[in-house]
Amino acid sequence: MTRWAVILAGGVGSRFWPVSTPARPKQLLPLVSDAPLLADALRRLAPIVPLARTLVLTNAGLVDAIAAMAPALPRENLIAEPQPAGTAAALAWAAHRIQQRDGDDAVMLSVHADWAVRDDEGFRRALLAGADAAERHRSLVTIGVVPDRADPGFGYIQPGEPVDAAVRRVARFVEKPDRVRAAAMVTEGFLWNSGIFVWRVGDFLGELRALTPEVAPHLAAHGDDLAAFFGAITSGIAVDVGVLERSARVLVLRGAFGWDDVGTWGALRRVRALDAAGNALSGAVHALDARGNVVHADGNAVVLYGVDDLVVVTRDGLTLVTTIEKSADLKSLIQSLPAGLGGQA
Repeated sequence: MTRWAVILAGGVGSRFWPVSTPARPKQLLPLVSDAPLLADALRRLAPIVPLARTLVLTNAGLVDAIAAMAPALPRENLIAEPQPAGTAAALAWAAHRIQQRDGDDAVMLSVHADWAVRDDEGFRRALLAGADAAERHRSLVTIGVVPDRADPGFGYIQPGEPVDAAVRRVARFVEKPDRVRAAAMVTEGFLWNSGIFVWRVGDFLGELRALTPEVAPHLAAHGDDLAAFFGAITSGIAVDVGVLERSARVLVLRGAFGWDDVGTWGALRRVRALDAAGNALSGAVHALDARGNVVHADGNAVVLYGVDDLVVVTRDGLTLVTTIEKSADLKSLIQSLPAGLGGQA
């Protein structure tokens, strides 16, 4: 088989204000390692998919920044979405482009740019196993991550009957549950819906044509015009809802490789290296008698003394101080900011 990688790298990551901005969103920030999240994603995939067969879908305004960050990525593989249209549309366009360049049998590995992965080799093994299953069963494969906690911020997958030793049919998808239901689902063997998908592009596009009238007719009408295609999509439908939940050809493969969605400042306490007191620190930081804090010092030094479970972020003379819990929702804060304090990210 020929393998292609598709990396979704859109969005602005407003929950990482004040560091994340429209010109430098979270996928271009070094939040987990010393490299930007997107650079980590490209490096992680490189041993199994060359850059020549890697597509990056992003906002039109980020094309130059990504091209500068990844100069070895062919420019024609950097796809600028003229406006947000949802992951069903984005992956439909990517699959369509791969089909044009390599035919129906090309296998597409779809990931997001803003993840943390502890076990890169385990991640690659899961993708390769998914590719084998997608080709063998002519199915759409999702990698369901084995949960290490009951997290209401994720969607979940209930595995159904086994197809072979490696994969099962998907019994159902569950959107973000409350914490009590999430705990029950973890006990019952549900998996996190990671958003890692693997399929032959012909199989995916066939299911799209059969099941997704919100997208498929526009792809047929505007398959040679990126701007017209994205301009015609008004639903912003997610691929999970528009294709996978409607399809009888979806399989799930279990994955355990330390995956996490880097969604908030507080999440960095799970994915960054911690000091002896459990602090996740980046930049010039000195901490004494301080535990469980997240500090991102960009251009300014930060000193912590006798405080726990705080998030402290500095950038260009602006400092954000909040709690781990409050860092999960900065929307109301950003909307309340007066002019001169940074505005919305």
